Amino acid sequence: MAAAAERTDELVREYLLFRGFTAALKQLDAEIKADREKGFRVDKIVDQLQQFVQSYDLAALRDYWSYLDRRLFSRLEDVYRPTVNKLKTSLFRYYLVHTVQTGRNDKAQEFFLKQASELQNQAEWKDWFVLPFLPAPDSNPTFATYFSRQWADTFIVSLHNFLSVLFQCMPVPVILNFEAECLRSSLIQEENELLRHKLFALQAESSRMKKEELEVEQAVVHHKLPAYVANMDRLGDSELDMTCSQRSTAHSLQSRGGFLSSFLSQSKKGPSRPAHPSGPSPTQTGSMLLGKKEPTNHQGQSAEKKTDISTAETELCSELHAEQTETSAKMPAGSAEAVGVRQEQPFIVLSQEEYGEHHSSIMYCRVDCSGRRVASLDVDGVIKVWSFNPIMQTKASSISKSPLLSLEWATKRDRLLLLGSGVGTVRLYDTEAKKNLCEISIDEDMPRILSLACSPSGASFVCSAAAQSPFSHMDFSAVSSGVKSMNQVPGKLLLWDTKTMKQQLQFSLEPEPIAINCTAFNHNGNLLVTGAADGIVRLFDMQQHECAMSWKAHDGEVYSVEFSCDENTVYSIGEDGKFIQWNIHKSGLKVSEYDLPSEATGPFVLSGYSGYKQVQFPRGRLFAFDSEGNYMLTCSSTGGVIFKLNGEEKVLESCLSLGGHRAPVVTVDWSTAMDCGTCLTASMDGKIKLTTLLAQKS
Repeated sequence: MAAAAERTDELVREYLLFRGFTAALKQLDAEIKADREKGFRVDKIVDQLQQFVQSYDLAALRDYWSYLDRRLFSRLEDVYRPTVNKLKTSLFRYYLVHTVQTGRNDKAQEFFLKQASELQNQAEWKDWFVLPFLPAPDSNPTFATYFSRQWADTFIVSLHNFLSVLFQCMPVPVILNFEAECLRSSLIQEENELLRHKLFALQAESSRMKKEELEVEQAVVHHKLPAYVANMDRLGDSELDMTCSQRSTAHSLQSRGGFLSSFLSQSKKGPSRPAHPSGPSPTQTGSMLLGKKEPTNHQGQSAEKKTDISTAETELCSELHAEQTETSAKMPAGSAEAVGVRQEQPFIVLSQEEYGEHHSSIMYCRVDCSGRRVASLDVDGVIKVWSFNPIMQTKASSISKSPLLSLEWATKRDRLLLLGSGVGTVRLYDTEAKKNLCEISIDEDMPRILSLACSPSGASFVCSAAAQSPFSHMDFSAVSSGVKSMNQVPGKLLLWDTKTMKQQLQFSLEPEPIAINCTAFNHNGNLLVTGAADGIVRLFDMQQHECAMSWKAHDGEVYSVEFSCDENTVYSIGEDGKFIQWNIHKSGLKVSEYDLPSEATGPFVLSGYSGYKQVQFPRGRLFAFDSEGNYMLTCSSTGGVIFKLNGEEKVLESCLSLGGHRAPVVTVDWSTAMDCGTCLTASMDGKIKLTTLLAQKS
């Protein structure tokens, strides 16, 4: 309730300011400042009572309790009145015990003088009037319990719980239900979105099945019978001997039916025709075809007709037999193609949307832990915070005066962003209030904040600071001249407290201080993996705050590192174009190694007219995993590409190309917080594609 009241106060204050009611706004602020109910904050009310006790202000204590009684307790049912009286008695005894413990017997005597008229007729106070005159009341059996620390703590907790339940159960005005209504609306929207995804999945599955059926029908070999077979009804005659005709016809159709049945048995994927019990039998059909009556015929033509019919049957059977033989010879290849097991895609693309609010190349694009919002940063220092559920909408936007080089979501308060600059500062940005909460200076000698990582507990974050580089991250001359390892400069790795925003310690980097390009925590924050410009991957024990192991991982810089899902290995991508899996239980033990194309590892090049070229060195995440760690999303020149991870194979298996981009993709992210996976791919033209995937169950 306290949070709802605080939020409502802010809304009312914003409304009054919007309407220009400044006098009412001043009055509201004054009354909120003097609010004796402390915005329904139970801890503040209990603190106020304890403050009166510790300052021996009996009059203020009595007045404040009387106010609470009139304002809150009087509205309770009569069955709760004894509980309120017991709490009041315990509060006064708590005051008396405090006066005696601190040696202020004069305050204890003053209490009984002022409260005598009220307490002398109450049985529970009969023995307490001698308290100020006892030499050692804490050893007296009657009062020893009240002088124990346990009794004082029990009383404070009981008072706190009573007020908490009271505030939860008391009726509130409609406006205070605003937060609850918003939450309910949000839950309904989430449910609707989930149902929409399920509907899309069913539609996609239905479309896929129809497409497969169509492919199967097209794969079946259709045999065209001779033209005269279609006109066999013209061969009949009313003066033909019906008995012989039916017998010959039945024999002909039996041989034809045997051929069709053998043909259908070979084509296993061909659709079977349903039987029609109400229709004529094959024999009857044959007789209808061959025995159609003519109005005028002669008996003398009967033998001639029989001869024509038998000749036609012989030709039909021989031609069908020849076609059957030819089909049998051709069938294995076609049948294998039609019957072969079709490999299903591991993911179904439900939708792909584009976020186009940026107008320059993207450096970072990250989803928060809840999977609801995205923070993106471009090379011009423009930060966008936007949501995509249920619709794509920008929530906050900011332009930095100083260049920004790194971005990371805070973990516990996921409304906060950590922003690292190129002038040696780290900012804490509130995405809901749309303002900077604080800005700290890291190191003037190492002004480039290359990487930020917040621990899962939210209590601290690591910050990588590096000295200036002779090349900028958009410098093409560095690439065209063959320069490697642009970050071969001194660097620091620091641990900061998120709450106090003060530095806790500096990690030791062996063999020498070097720029750290990328950092990542494991699920509980006990381990930190880093990739540096010297090609070394370092694993830090965050409980001992020391480097547990390190090894040479790449020829050139390490661009991106991540823990695997089981956290027994780490993956790294380096300047040498290698994607390598490492065992963290044995330093430098390589589990698997793959070669990636340059468009997946960088530097990324965007070419234009008249020889224009824009180059960007890797900054953000270059790869991301699905929820089970079996598939990996990487960058490419036209969009994200999903690969299947298989340690037994030496080549990565491409499973799905997301596409949709006209410029090289420079950073990716894969959020699995929702039921449907969300893939983010951001490119050098400022476009961000959001692709919603549904994993197919095997």
